[in-house]
Amino acid sequence: MPVRPTAAVLLVSTLTAAATLTACSGSSGSDPDTLKVSFKQSTDNSIKVMDEFLAGIKTQFEKENPGKKVEFIPVKAPDSEYYTKVQQMLRSPKTAPDLVYEDTFLINSDITSGYLKPLDDYLAKWPDWAQFIDTAKTAAKAEDGKTYGVPDGTDTRGLWFDKGIFAKAGLPTDWQPKTWDEVLDAARTIKRKVPDVTPLNVYTGKPAGEAATMQGFEMLLYGTNDGTTDPLYDTTSKKWIAGSQGFKDALDFVETVYQEKLGPDVSTALDPNIQTIVRGDLLPKGKLAIDLDGSWLPQDWLPGSGHEWPEWSRKLGLAYMPTQHGQAPGKVSMSGGWTWAIPAKAANPDLAFKFIETMQTKANAQKWYIANSGIAVRKDVASDPAYASAQPGIKFFTDLVASTHYRPAYPAYPKVSTAIQEAMEGVTTGDMSTDEAASSYDDALKSATDNQVIQK
Repeated sequence: MPVRPTAAVLLVSTLTAAATLTACSGSSGSDPDTLKVSFKQSTDNSIKVMDEFLAGIKTQFEKENPGKKVEFIPVKAPDSEYYTKVQQMLRSPKTAPDLVYEDTFLINSDITSGYLKPLDDYLAKWPDWAQFIDTAKTAAKAEDGKTYGVPDGTDTRGLWFDKGIFAKAGLPTDWQPKTWDEVLDAARTIKRKVPDVTPLNVYTGKPAGEAATMQGFEMLLYGTNDGTTDPLYDTTSKKWIAGSQGFKDALDFVETVYQEKLGPDVSTALDPNIQTIVRGDLLPKGKLAIDLDGSWLPQDWLPGSGHEWPEWSRKLGLAYMPTQHGQAPGKVSMSGGWTWAIPAKAANPDLAFKFIETMQTKANAQKWYIANSGIAVRKDVASDPAYASAQPGIKFFTDLVASTHYRPAYPAYPKVSTAIQEAMEGVTTGDMSTDEAASSYDDALKSATDNQVIQK
């Protein structure tokens, strides 16, 4: 799973999750036949995709392993609160589950803290591991070269656009821009010819969190070079990059969107619920022409989701995000995802990996990818026609995996991400020029990385 949108959680939800964790205190490891599995439960009560999938795996696992029981420890909280609660749980053998759902965004922080167990010995004996694509495998690999999680899918990102609005503006409904300028020109045309809609959404600022960094800024930054080197982190020197022209160019794009009023009103763009607003209001109601966003959006529009929009596949078109000037490879995507990891203090690690093996059979993985509007990380699923045709858009987003990028999610990355969001917010509000925001980012980067910075 990605940087997925989450609704604001009510206090009672937080207290309930805390109570659940407290109730489990002291019980971990008391029964070698009971597997404790912790995962992130959606804060939207109408979305039960993970709950229903895991319930099916529990039934299968208990049937295939007589005498073994699976106990779930769901944590119902927004992403940031979930990360905090998980880290609290992992610190003690009394509260550590046997299996935990880890976002690749923060997995290296937990690895560095010693909270997770390396899985290499298990993976070496698991034939299915050979089916996982190499880029997904690296998402859960630490600087020590060991692997600490098994990915349960990935995501990619691109441009969603409203074909009806494009038709009104005289733009092609099979639109595919080749450069950033073509994206902006389309937005400007829509602003002139269909003035009652928002032309272009690019997530920005601290309230949007990692969505601003990944769906917004990095989708621009990673399109500023030739696609073969990382513009955020220099792998040769193992230092973070400051002072690059690509960074300023990406900020220029964001500044253009908001200063030319091509994006949402600044107050809306900086609303913490902007992702919910986009997928639940602006897109379904025909109020947004172009949205730079993720592959998972249809999850909220499918039957039984609580936000059904059966017409979405007819009304929306898909285009890849182009590189800045159309230079090779021509398109850009960022990928994230979630992994299943075994805590270092887990009482039943062998049983936990057996549960992973059950979850990640070809049949079960395919079922999960489709239910979650996720992108396959198993090669045998990706090549299965039944997967490719299961939902509109799956093939488009799966094909982007070949040209995608993963964040340099080292321990300093969360702080680096926050610094990016602050720079974006500065040019979005107009409080900073591009040069001022880039300079401010460079200063924050040095602080966030203990001066592990290389100047471009």
